Amino acid sequence: MAKINRRNSVTVNIGGVRVGGCQAVVVQSMTNTDTADAAGTARQVIELAKAGSELVRVTVNNKEAAAAVPEIVSRVRDAGLHTPVIGDFHYNGHILLTEFKECAQALAKYRINPGNVGAGKHHDDNFKRMIDVALENDKPVRIGVNWGSLDQALLARLMDDNAKLPEPLDAKDVMKEAIVRSAIESAQLAEEYGLTRDHIILSAKCSDVQDLIDVYREMARRGDYALHLGLTEAGMGSKGIVASAAALSVLLQEGLGDTIRVSLTPAPNGDRSEEVIVAQQILQSLGIRSFTPQVTACPGCGRTTSTLFQEMADDIGKYLRAQMPVWRGQFKGVEEMKVAVMGCVVNGPGESKHADIGISLPGTGEEPRAPVFVDGKLRTTLKGANIVPDFIEILNQYVVTKFSSQS
Repeated sequence: MAKINRRNSVTVNIGGVRVGGCQAVVVQSMTNTDTADAAGTARQVIELAKAGSELVRVTVNNKEAAAAVPEIVSRVRDAGLHTPVIGDFHYNGHILLTEFKECAQALAKYRINPGNVGAGKHHDDNFKRMIDVALENDKPVRIGVNWGSLDQALLARLMDDNAKLPEPLDAKDVMKEAIVRSAIESAQLAEEYGLTRDHIILSAKCSDVQDLIDVYREMARRGDYALHLGLTEAGMGSKGIVASAAALSVLLQEGLGDTIRVSLTPAPNGDRSEEVIVAQQILQSLGIRSFTPQVTACPGCGRTTSTLFQEMADDIGKYLRAQMPVWRGQFKGVEEMKVAVMGCVVNGPGESKHADIGISLPGTGEEPRAPVFVDGKLRTTLKGANIVPDFIEILNQYVVTKFSSQS
């Protein structure tokens, strides 16, 4: 696999988590609870952190939410987690951060949207108030531009300038330039106010894949700020997953991006941690980071009319993810293990041999025997009603034998 050469960005310390430079790409997520509900929000922060989110952002949209932040952080710490909690501010952040000093102190980073901090003179004054609080508390800031809430004064000015050109650019190109310029100029303004570059992260989110790629390429070209990647309003289900993977994979493959979030719309009462798992899977599929052992499974065909291999692949995947909180501390390198659960004799033995450990289940009409391969060699052949628990027992033995020596 070709090595991905990371862009050399400035490193930012976010509550002990280092983002940028030569650091690993960091996974983050955001709660969707009412932040004023401190217990409920802390519970979701904990769930997201346990799923693997290394940074968790919460909305701070009113006085009740700001007042609840210290309790949220305290509850997370009481649960034994040191995951940094980030505050997301729009419109009134300059007021909340100055009025609620304990909130400003408890948060590990502030997200500021330059399109939502006021217009005209109020824009710079409000922005400065937030930067002043960051300086006072030694906190980093993410300057997060979003094309759905772009600075309209900047956009109007660029549109007017464009209209005067002999050959005006397309309106979408002007908008992309406005997004990039809003981020870069806001970062430069923050530096003028005293915030150092190692306290600044930039993001410039769009909901169109190609536009997002264009914007981040240009933003990276104009500065060495650490970059937060994410396709905004990605959507639900397969649409959101595929669109996010398409956009982020291109940028990550080019070495761009220091921290990522996958902004999935959850199904009603759905699991918010899905966005964490998808973000991890994007990084692991690209070979950038490893989080949990990977399960290879065939898609099924007319040779696999039984659903046993599908059920087993699902069970094994869930089992591996459930074991990781324990295994990660005991078995160094176990997250890089590859497991194959195959459904018939065509590719089953071959894929199983390529994996660290694999099983080839019998297809339709095949002899009811399931060979198990360990490190490319036939270990045993399972049969009968206990194939799944027997394979899990072999898997557990393999983890202890293979990875204990690496601890």
